[in-house]
Amino acid sequence: MAVRFCAPALLLLLLPAAPAAAFEVRLAGEFQQGGLVTGAAPEGAVVTLDGKSVPVTSGGSFLIAFGRDAPRRLMLAVRVKGETIFRREIGIRTRVYQVQRIDGLPRRKVTPSPADLKRIARESAAIAAARATISDDTSFQSGFAWPARGRVSGVYGSTRILNGKPRRPHLGLDVAAPEGTPVRAAAAGRVAFAHPGMFFNGKTVVIDHGLGLSSAYLHMSAITVTAGTRVNKGDMIGRIGMSGRVTGPHLHWGMRLRATSVDPALLVPPMK
Repeated sequence: MAVRFCAPALLLLLLPAAPAAAFEVRLAGEFQQGGLVTGAAPEGAVVTLDGKSVPVTSGGSFLIAFGRDAPRRLMLAVRVKGETIFRREIGIRTRVYQVQRIDGLPRRKVTPSPADLKRIARESAAIAAARATISDDTSFQSGFAWPARGRVSGVYGSTRILNGKPRRPHLGLDVAAPEGTPVRAAAAGRVAFAHPGMFFNGKTVVIDHGLGLSSAYLHMSAITVTAGTRVNKGDMIGRIGMSGRVTGPHLHWGMRLRATSVDPALLVPPMK
């Protein structure tokens, strides 16, 4: 059995090699909370993470992700034709998150009315449905780039206190820039969702990059793509704005692998 690792922080638990052929499993990415890891296995492989099935393309590509509060260790296993060829306990580095206080938001955007809550539920269901597709596409292999340039005004994982009230952690990255600044696709993919104005998110675009990995672009002033179209990395998809729940013009960029939100900053080099 030949196994190659392209990332640190792995705790290894060796099992006997599978008979017959030599197999190779490759992993590359960030083994920390908020991290995304790409994997490659033999064709026909079955992959599980802590016993839960992981989608695999026909060519053996797969993705795994570690959420904001992921445990320190998870078990990754790969089987081919019923034989376990790879079984490892993966060590995941924990992080300390910032606390961010944001004041000056409209009261309704912090404490929505019953009618607002119904609207929020409808919009949440619509965006969840758009993200539910798990395709054999491997557009994520194009790599990732910053979708906009500007000041990073919000980071992944931070505890949010809005108008003095604790709210959910921030599960994306904010880039503040003048209204009208172009927003570009962070990676190649298919536009899965385009909304003209959500209650919290404002003008929103979601791009499907394959295997359940999607990117979301929120609070825009304009959308220049339509659902169903394909985009290349760097294609313009909209413009920075201040729609939805905001205090100023910025782009919220989120990345999610199925139900797990990951840190976009771990996918790109530092912004110049």
